[in-house]
Amino acid sequence: MKGDKNLWILVFICVINSMGFGIIVPLLYSYGKKFGLNEQTIGILTASFSVAQFFATPLMGALSDRWGRKPLLAISLFGTCASFLLFATAQSLVILFAARILDGITGGNISVAQAMISDTSTSEDRAKKFGILSSAFGFGFVIGPAIGGLLSKLGMQVPFYFAAGIALIGALCATFILKETKGTKTAEAANAKSTLASKVPHAKGHKVDREKHPFGNKNPHLAAVAASTKKKKKFNFSSLITSLKLPVIGTAVFIGFLLTMAQFVMIIGFQTFSVDNLKLSPTQTGLFYAGFGITGILMQLCVPLISKFISSKTVILMLSTVVCLTAMCFAGFTNTLLAFAACIFVYGLFNGLRNPMLNAIIADRNSDEDQGEILGVNQSYASVGQTLGPIAAGLITVISIHSVFFLSAFFILTGFLLTFRLKAKEKQHS
Repeated sequence: MKGDKNLWILVFICVINSMGFGIIVPLLYSYGKKFGLNEQTIGILTASFSVAQFFATPLMGALSDRWGRKPLLAISLFGTCASFLLFATAQSLVILFAARILDGITGGNISVAQAMISDTSTSEDRAKKFGILSSAFGFGFVIGPAIGGLLSKLGMQVPFYFAAGIALIGALCATFILKETKGTKTAEAANAKSTLASKVPHAKGHKVDREKHPFGNKNPHLAAVAASTKKKKKFNFSSLITSLKLPVIGTAVFIGFLLTMAQFVMIIGFQTFSVDNLKLSPTQTGLFYAGFGITGILMQLCVPLISKFISSKTVILMLSTVVCLTAMCFAGFTNTLLAFAACIFVYGLFNGLRNPMLNAIIADRNSDEDQGEILGVNQSYASVGQTLGPIAAGLITVISIHSVFFLSAFFILTGFLLTFRLKAKEKQHS
């Protein structure tokens, strides 16, 4: 992996891309107030991005399966750059909404980046590479708010121009430096097909379960034939539903949706509890949140080490989910900074294993031709979780602030129970 130049270029692109997102999110409310943004419309403005991303991400992923990863990643980053410029020069609330929707529509870079990782990895090192990619996104999200806060002292538009600038850098890197990864397995598949022709008569007509025999799985020869003979299909939004019916992939996607919703419920509780109960200042809250983000990055960097001791990705997911569930339950009973910080940091640490494990499980069970589309569907459901989580948290705070953490624990518990179904489906379709 040390010699994987493309991986580290992709990591750099992911860092600056997520940094741009991290820069503007904390400033949305204060910047939008001069255009009439209030406590109600800020939620709608935030949700507009996620809703647009829900529909656009699987489409971007599917297009990358047909046209290649590199051009779609570049297009999405140029779109992000344009959306930040539109936000910085906005003169009305309508333009703010248009800018966030544009960013959501072209925000399919996460699924495309994941597909590029999947293109060049094997089942053995896929979780490690997804862990590195998740760390890159996490690092950008952590340092972004701090940079945005400092730049806002120079003017409220400055952070948005800066975010546009770094998105442009990412787009240029994707265009001129990053190498295309789509089709890297085509030559291997062709060789496997020719070998199979002499060993397995009539294999050409053999039907292969996409989940059961993806690339790198138990029968690579049959997988190669299936991929080489498969016709390119046009993307259909019905895949957002049909993907959930896939035994292993569908279960993994739904678990990801639940755990994402749990995280965003927790974030609302984190903000309100820090300000209203612990009486932390904005600077202290920002540093607290940065600490939470760093814990996840540290755990993601440990994925290669953890994978050496525990080979099953589903088992790692199970164990990490149990710890997160325990942390959220304890957070619901805390009233002091030290106890609350301990719960949040433990949660952040083990929650960092969620995306690398789920993405690797999904990629392992998917064919090379559909990586972008399926990973895009996965990201779409994560966007739904990001939208529904804060809404659910806002409703339950009527009971108490502590109830938010119990709601988060409920979603984690549901996800944990589904990991047993995931493990059973893996055995059934292995």
